[in-house]
Amino acid sequence: MNKAIPYSRQSIDKDDIDAVVSVLESDYLTQGPSITRFENALTNYTGAQFCVVFSSGTAALHGAYYAAGLQEKDEIITSPITFVATSNAALYLRGISVFSDTEPDTANLDSKKIEEKITPKTKLIVPVHYAGHPADMAAIRSLADNYGLIVIEDACHALGARIKIGQSDWKNHPTNSERNKWTRIGSCMYSDMTVFSFHPVKHIATGEGGAVLTNNNEIYKKLLSFRTHGITKNKCDFVNPDAFHQGDWYYEMQSLGYNYRMTDIQAALGYSQLSKIERFVETRREIADYYTNVFLGNSYFDIPVEQDYCQSSFHLYTIRLKDHFIDKRTAIFTRLREEGLGVQVHYIPVYLHPYYRELGYQKGCCPMAEDFYQRAISIPIYHGMTEIERDIVVSTVLKVMREVEGR
Repeated sequence: MNKAIPYSRQSIDKDDIDAVVSVLESDYLTQGPSITRFENALTNYTGAQFCVVFSSGTAALHGAYYAAGLQEKDEIITSPITFVATSNAALYLRGISVFSDTEPDTANLDSKKIEEKITPKTKLIVPVHYAGHPADMAAIRSLADNYGLIVIEDACHALGARIKIGQSDWKNHPTNSERNKWTRIGSCMYSDMTVFSFHPVKHIATGEGGAVLTNNNEIYKKLLSFRTHGITKNKCDFVNPDAFHQGDWYYEMQSLGYNYRMTDIQAALGYSQLSKIERFVETRREIADYYTNVFLGNSYFDIPVEQDYCQSSFHLYTIRLKDHFIDKRTAIFTRLREEGLGVQVHYIPVYLHPYYRELGYQKGCCPMAEDFYQRAISIPIYHGMTEIERDIVVSTVLKVMREVEGR
């Protein structure tokens, strides 16, 4: 058996360790200056005006839905090909998740199928940038504007990805240039908020962690309050008429928030990691290009696509088994694991989980998503991957596919 190669993992170096140690030796382990520094770095990188970091990507999604005003029985339209947190965060607020079908190749929301899911109860559209490949945000934004809906990007896979700016939009972009007609995911050019995750398998790691980016000051203030018990210390926001007669110790709880704060330890690691994001993404794209060049035209599976409106950050490299191998996926998956490849399947459509079936969701509501799930296997890709590991992945995948085909 080859040495185990995970489907993804963090890459930590001495700079990262030193950054964490410096916080451990400081006066602030939480609620200190590292938080603001990391948030400012994220806004500088993405081009958004405001950033609020959270204790996890799930907490960030919860905060984003809250800041959008999602209430009981309000509906969000989202993709079933995602981790359950995308939908669960709506349930936390007693909202309802409506799943719309996906494109067969990108596994992102099919923008042409969203409109049929819109009802008077629809509040949000939440596209998921599956595997780091952005959804068609220009089309989704246009549809949302027609119906007065809020758009929140679940970009937990997509830090470092970019999308082309539409001809009608690029002239108004803050980084307008004849030479630069791209915007990074997180700029919120086509959305009201963007959510990132910093779990160790993502592009940068904080252990656990997440962030919400926005260009809306009111949303920003709601996010700040939500992550800290619904409390504000900003005198300009006080509602108690006696507040200004109080001392500097005074604060107000104005809503029911949560303790979703990121620690300074996490933020220091995130700040250090973010300084390497372009190199991390470039490495992932190079590995993806290598895989694509080797696997192109094979008879076993289809390879990921990259639409011309975007540049993927390749959080995942997911192959899609051809028809005659679908019923052999379990055998293929098992053999790949036995050979030391930490392959995974991303994802079981959310509504097929027992909890959602008990809520009344039925198999068959998103046939393209279910078909994608039946074919999908994610093979290893991460920025610390060596050329030897890359070659092992390629040779092992082809070896196993030949074995299974010959049975």
